[in-house]
Amino acid sequence: MEIKKICVVGGGLMGRQIALSASIHGFDATVYDLKPEVLEAVQKWEDEYLAERIAKGRMTEEQVADIRTRFHVESSLEKAVQGVDCVIEAIIEVQEVKANFFRQLDQLIDENVIVCTNSSYMVSSLFKDCLKNPSRLCNMHFYNPALVMKFVEVVQGPHTSEETARAAYEFCLAMDKKPIWQKKEIPGFAGNYLLAGLTQRAKYLVQNGYCTPQEVDTALEYGFNHKMGVFRMQDLTGIDLCYTIAKNNYEKTGEKPDMFDVYEQMVKEGRLGRKSGHGFYDYE
Repeated sequence: MEIKKICVVGGGLMGRQIALSASIHGFDATVYDLKPEVLEAVQKWEDEYLAERIAKGRMTEEQVADIRTRFHVESSLEKAVQGVDCVIEAIIEVQEVKANFFRQLDQLIDENVIVCTNSSYMVSSLFKDCLKNPSRLCNMHFYNPALVMKFVEVVQGPHTSEETARAAYEFCLAMDKKPIWQKKEIPGFAGNYLLAGLTQRAKYLVQNGYCTPQEVDTALEYGFNHKMGVFRMQDLTGIDLCYTIAKNNYEKTGEKPDMFDVYEQMVKEGRLGRKSGHGFYDYE
């Protein structure tokens, strides 16, 4: 089994970067999104990004023209998944929304098509009953920004065939990534499981008045040489995503996470991080 043609579902920050990264490395990639304005934004972003690569001498005009032939946008899911070897889901981090999508997708694809979720913390076994052939389902979690970050987690659930996991892993290698092949599921996978412990302590310090978010980041960046502290990283990934995850945990456990009210207020104010120009830091 070999992945040559993919569809990425969701034209947000992650989805568009996964698709363009694949196109840059020789794969045919289509971005599907329901919203025409999102697809317009994806095309504008692609034009600007590739033009910048030429301007900086990173790519030639011939290379960019070649990449453009492999990068597509599509507003029809049925058309977007025609002839693909792999579908990568990169939509909102809400379990029921993802489950409904996988049920819809299952009616449109061949049973041998690999289906991956780019969820940052939901294991793929949560969705195994949504597909006729769950052996083709696995996690493929890219890190933001996907065009730059090398690390990808391929997670083989108990339902996932080794053939599926191997194909996903080799696809990542072909995209010049540094993937790991995780043989057992754990929420958050290896990377976010490790980060969760650090983040929990960072939030505790802020919640209880020991430090500001910026002071926590200073400790991590200058004391331990982290490229980004916890809160600067959350600005990059999106405060709305952080809030959604915290809200889901709150609903499951009944225990309010540290800084929950802070994230809720930031979302209400539109302080979503880099994408809105303001988060824990200002970017304008």
